[in-house]
Amino acid sequence: MFHIVLFEPEIPPNTGNVIRLCANTGAALHLIKPLGFDLDKRAVRRAGLDYRWMAAVQVHEDLPACRTALRAAGAGRWWAIETGGTQRYDEARYASGDVLVFGSEGRGLPPSVMDEIRLVYGTGAVLGIPMREGNRSLNLSNAVTLVTYEAWRQNGFGGSPGDATR
Repeated sequence: MFHIVLFEPEIPPNTGNVIRLCANTGAALHLIKPLGFDLDKRAVRRAGLDYRWMAAVQVHEDLPACRTALRAAGAGRWWAIETGGTQRYDEARYASGDVLVFGSEGRGLPPSVMDEIRLVYGTGAVLGIPMREGNRSLNLSNAVTLVTYEAWRQNGFGGSPGDATR
């Protein structure tokens, strides 16, 4: 349904939680190296790697390799979710196959990645999550959950028991 890209994730429990999210929503997870952990580590397993068999997870050497794989899979529009995005995440109109890109916990997305997404999809393709003034950001796995469920909601929760298309 959707593709979630974590660009150079650093904290194992966040990635484990996103694996669990993907298993429960049908989203595919794409991890861009370098990873700040080994996928077999206990912290990732404890947070969600036991769901890995239920989730589509691919590890890519770099962003160009991920882009090539997603293009071959027929992925849709790319959305960057980053502090200071020019459009709120709930104002975007998501379609099945869209790609939701999130940066690492410590560095976020590099400006070059956001610039590339803006160049191809327009300035509104860099989305932000509203927060109180002076706060840095949400936890990565919380941000991924928030945006993924909004995208899934807009598409009738396709594939779930409450699927509006049934």
